[in-house]
Amino acid sequence: MKLTIIYDNEAWAPGLQADWGFACLLDLNDGSRLLFDTGAKGTILLENMEKIGLGPRTISSVFISHAHWDHIGGLPAFLERNPEVVVYLPDSCPPPIGARQVLRIQAPRQLTPQLWSTGELPNEEQSLVVDTGHGLAVVCGCAHPGVEAILQAAAPFGRVTALVGGLHGFRDFDLLQDLSLVCPCHCTQYIVDIKERYPKTYVPGGAGRIMEV
Repeated sequence: MKLTIIYDNEAWAPGLQADWGFACLLDLNDGSRLLFDTGAKGTILLENMEKIGLGPRTISSVFISHAHWDHIGGLPAFLERNPEVVVYLPDSCPPPIGARQVLRIQAPRQLTPQLWSTGELPNEEQSLVVDTGHGLAVVCGCAHPGVEAILQAAAPFGRVTALVGGLHGFRDFDLLQDLSLVCPCHCTQYIVDIKERYPKTYVPGGAGRIMEV
């Protein structure tokens, strides 16, 4: 599976805009594409996508982690370009204007043969679990429910090997010791600590960063 960070607090690739928020694109093993979160501003989201060469209509689904502005702000502009996508939405999230297909998520559930949602956890956030073919990757928006709770919610689907996304004030670094890839982005406060603790598995984020997960 290929994961491309489109929206982040820092820019990895020259020419892309950095802004407070998060979004990434998943090129899945079945050939489909999923957009995880949409950042804060639709203009930045769409401009970064254009510079990377990602057309909105090549994306078949959008997964929203939670209703905070820095993760859902770009959704209306994206839906203007592609209203046909399936939007996986936490049940607490207000319905997006312009979406024609919305699947509201409460409990943990399988979305496709390769995808699961942890369900909406405390603090009104869901995370995405992806079967990469060699373990599970967990993608989270801000990890408001806590990294431990998210990893526990993903565990019934298989062995978690990768974690990507915003981790806020997460400091229980021992939880990362069995992972083969950790990419802390966006709101993560202790990126330097994670990098120093796990130099072999740490991967830097930033808009334009592409990784095989």
